[in-house]
Amino acid sequence: MSWQAASVIPVWLIALAGAIVIGVASPRAEYFTWLGVVMAAAVIATFAIQLATRRPEGFVVRAMASIGVSVVILAGASGIALLGG
Repeated sequence: MSWQAASVIPVWLIALAGAIVIGVASPRAEYFTWLGVVMAAAVIATFAIQLATRRPEGFVVRAMASIGVSVVILAGASGIALLGG
């Protein structure tokens, strides 16, 4: 695995794990509020990880990939929550 992928995949896992934990543990009325908190955590993690790599080349692409896929993961979790009841 390249260092670029290694700097992006942890953010996707944060979004996925956050969506699963919220789906299982949060009250139904607060589900969408907590998804916003998970997205904020994914954005902060993105910038922390990308700045920790100390490699400026491709920064925007890596950040866009991290945040973009996190949005898709959380949108899918939102759709599942809406269909679920």
